[in-house]
Amino acid sequence: MADAIRVLLVDDHQVVRRGLRTFLEVQDDIDVVGEASDGAEGVARTEELRPDVVLMDVKMPGTDGVEALRTLRERGNPARVLIVTSFTEQRTVVPALRAGAVGYVYKDVDPEALAGAIRSVHAGHVLLQPEVAGALLSEEESGGAGRGPALTEREREVLGLIADGRSNREIARALVLSEKTVKTHVSNILMKLDLADRTQAALWAVRHGVTG
Repeated sequence: MADAIRVLLVDDHQVVRRGLRTFLEVQDDIDVVGEASDGAEGVARTEELRPDVVLMDVKMPGTDGVEALRTLRERGNPARVLIVTSFTEQRTVVPALRAGAVGYVYKDVDPEALAGAIRSVHAGHVLLQPEVAGALLSEEESGGAGRGPALTEREREVLGLIADGRSNREIARALVLSEKTVKTHVSNILMKLDLADRTQAALWAVRHGVTG
């Protein structure tokens, strides 16, 4: 299990955590390293255990998922957070995505689909359904986000591949670059466009027609 994806479960319902753990423990490449029952504990456990992926509920007593996400972002924690929710309304999911989540699934998700979602976000992909992406874009447009200095041709190529859901490693292979160089390009893109993360970069690319 040395190369397994380390996963932390954050949900205020023990039965949900138990169900998720049962789903995931049969996967050879996924290791559930811990659990938390609210957002504050989730932040503490994420800092302590350094999981690769956090499965985070949105609605929890005390510190909710959105506040926990903001705290993790402020602390620069690299964990990829995947929202697991029973709420289908955009007004529930969109704030979590804007706070730093890289996608979401519903609690009734098929076990294999859940495992696939974890592998996907761990690889650097973003999981957004079209209607939620549209809602995020509408918010950005109303707020005037996305304006910034012109990108170089190489940066536009990298951005297009981010929008296609490629990880840094996949982008490096596609453009015959080192992974370190790709990381530099990604950092420059986020800085130039005044964006917080890859999710916002992917949305900016969709809105402005930049594709890989």
